[in-house]
Amino acid sequence: MEIEKKLFGHTGDNKDISAYTLVNANGMKATISEFGANIVSLIVPDRNGELKDVVLGYDSADPYFVNNEFFGATIGRSANRIAGARFDLDGTTVLLKANENDNNLHTDKENGFHKKLWTAAPDEGRNSVTMSYTSPDGENGFPGKLDMKVTFTLTDDNELVLHYEGVSDKKTLINCTNHSYFNLGGHDSGLITDHYIQIVASHYTPVRSGSIPTGEIASVSGTPFDLREMTRVGDHIDDGIEQLELTGGYDHNFVLDAPGGDLIAAVEDRKSGRRMEVYTDLPGVQFYAGNFIGELTGKSGAHYTKRCGLCLETQYFPNSANQEGFRRPIYSAGEKYDTTTTYKFTTC
Repeated sequence: MEIEKKLFGHTGDNKDISAYTLVNANGMKATISEFGANIVSLIVPDRNGELKDVVLGYDSADPYFVNNEFFGATIGRSANRIAGARFDLDGTTVLLKANENDNNLHTDKENGFHKKLWTAAPDEGRNSVTMSYTSPDGENGFPGKLDMKVTFTLTDDNELVLHYEGVSDKKTLINCTNHSYFNLGGHDSGLITDHYIQIVASHYTPVRSGSIPTGEIASVSGTPFDLREMTRVGDHIDDGIEQLELTGGYDHNFVLDAPGGDLIAAVEDRKSGRRMEVYTDLPGVQFYAGNFIGELTGKSGAHYTKRCGLCLETQYFPNSANQEGFRRPIYSAGEKYDTTTTYKFTTC
């Protein structure tokens, strides 16, 4: 099927920014911008076949130059938080930008992957577009020249498949994710507290002040983090327990029971009948319920506010570069970073 290319805006130095729209046999559409390799639109049918855009975002490139909420963003080189904005690599301290108190969040809010102009390579035969970016040695403090690719593929099974590939010429840290906010009722349909969520995880990583994991891998049993069965998002999000109060609601990493092929998470909007399933080969997923979305105007004049979208960010655990017992996302020179996450849309 033909891939549509359209002008989405211009960079500050007047380079064109294009967006590419993939369409499948069911009318589902995914639009990806060269700026930030951002998912800017994802149009999905409901149980009656009605199509709506289910990700928060903007109509043109300009608001993405700010995008403090990271709508749709490809995050890199490192997603989530690194304590003290530093980590040790073979006896050398790698210093990063302290951009959230004393910690590093999502690499760099102004200079991360989501603020770069990527190079697009559409492939109509695969119904995909590959976004490529070369991060120079030392960019944002990270060692090594990193050649990074993210391929977005839309299948006729209503799957949006994200395939990340990266190779550095020096030993370095690589931990990317996508930061799309989903609202299965439609991006303009209000709060997600009536959505139902399932996360196939028997454990999670509790946090201390600053949302840095304590290092404990704790059982979800008997806590609001037990989402192994479908649970309404709003049922326990404001329970008066320390873990939820520290983060304003759900904003925690879940330790996946069986990454690699089986379902790791699902979300349902029972009013529209849209269901989203998530699959990944990564060890964790950050469930963020949009607790700190500001009062914003999004696509088509939509009003966005607190908890009007939720994120399921597949990744290595937060602060895994420093925390003993967490799998470190460290890759040797020439070693390939290669990971896939799939968002599949069905009905309920």
